[in-house]
Formats: sequence, C-alpha cells, structure tokens
Amino acid sequence: MPRKRFGRSRKNRCRFCTPEGCPRPAYVDYKDLGLLKKMLTNQSKMFSRKRSGNCAAFQRATAEAIKRARYMALLPYVGE
Repeated sequence: MPRKRFGRSRKNRCRFCTPEGCPRPAYVDYKDLGLLKKMLTNQSKMFSRKRSGNCAAFQRATAEAIKRARYMALLPYVGE
C-alpha cells in the first residue's frame, strides 16, 4: 500500500537565479552579512545545497563568499 503524501511538494528554488535563468558569472558579495547568515546554521556550518535550495554555481559562490567573510573576521568560524 503506497504512502499518502500530505501537503504540496515544492521544489526549492535558488534565491539568486532569475526566472530567465542562472546569471553568469555567479557572484555572491562577501560583505552582505544578512544574506550569508541565512546560509549558516547556528553553529556556523554551511547549509547543504539540498537544504539551502541553491543551484550548483551559486552554492560554490556562496561557499567562497562565506570563507572570505570568515577570513576577514566578518563571520565567525564557530557559532555559540
């Protein structure tokens, strides 16, 4: 007997991509701390692609921006 699925299944959309497609080159500003904090857990770990909903290009760009912000001491390496 198959399981019943409740609710609507919604595919995660990349927050950086437009309806026309993914803009190239993919760049995420490392100084935009509000956006970068949404990509981190409370322990300052990066969310996976599946969890964040980013496409592959912007997931790589986000990871690079988070690493730069950590190096510049704008974001912590470890959370609380």
